[in-house]
Amino acid sequence: MERWFEKRRKNKVLDIAYRQMTLALDTVDDLERAIKAIFLGDKKEAKTTIERLFLVEEEIDNLRRTVFEELSRGRLPSRDREDIMHLVKRLDVMADFVKDSARSIMILLDTEIPKDIWKAFSEMSLGVVRCAARLKESLKLLIENPSEARTLSLKVEEEETKVDKQYLKIKSLLLGYGNKVNPVVLMILKDLAEYMENATDSCADVGDYIRVLTVPK
Repeated sequence: MERWFEKRRKNKVLDIAYRQMTLALDTVDDLERAIKAIFLGDKKEAKTTIERLFLVEEEIDNLRRTVFEELSRGRLPSRDREDIMHLVKRLDVMADFVKDSARSIMILLDTEIPKDIWKAFSEMSLGVVRCAARLKESLKLLIENPSEARTLSLKVEEEETKVDKQYLKIKSLLLGYGNKVNPVVLMILKDLAEYMENATDSCADVGDYIRVLTVPK
């Protein structure tokens, strides 16, 4: 009976942790939709999307706390607990960067910003989405097919490298607007680019950890 109970608890923890991680990755989709809406001139849609993102962030925080509570109650091997906690924490950090990005966008909603700047951010946000999607696929296969999960984790790094290049492109673009856009606005735009770049860095960190977990014994 004790073994059965521990097996059920382990499955419960994994289910909750997986939901927390996938929800964290899904916030990237809303970030991309919000930026695209601004680029297309629909600020109302952008605001609605960001507000939805904030609500999802609250659920992610609640799930993270639940995972940690469940881990403290169970009798999983310490290595298993560490693995789950590491994945949950890293993706929570990623979601925080997405939330910071969304906050920057909210601040900028009523500010007139050149369209080519928003176009560059829209392109970068698609790169962040691709990076998160690769990681989501890798996590899904972590237990079912570790070898394939490892292969997909390498794709995460490839997408992260592409986003890095887009990040540098945006910084150069902002530099060109130094005398045309309010310096405070430029600073917030720079922060937005950094938050988005940091989100993909966090995805890459999780990808690195997946490769550690899937090293053939």
